[in-house]
Amino acid sequence: MDQNLHSPQRRLIELRIEHADLDELIDRNAGDERPGDELAIRRLKKRRLLLRDQIARLEAELDPPQPA
Repeated sequence: MDQNLHSPQRRLIELRIEHADLDELIDRNAGDERPGDELAIRRLKKRRLLLRDQIARLEAELDPPQPA
């Protein structure tokens, strides 16, 4: 069971959940126009992009493309 906690499939699920949470947070805060929020939103978007890259890499490792 301990092996299951650290499996690549579980990590992929965790990354997808975090990415979805960031999407929701960014959408909710994008309409706010308070000073300083722009920087925070930019940081959230950067983190979301990093997560997207990690997800893509992990998906490629778990399901490599088939040779043509």
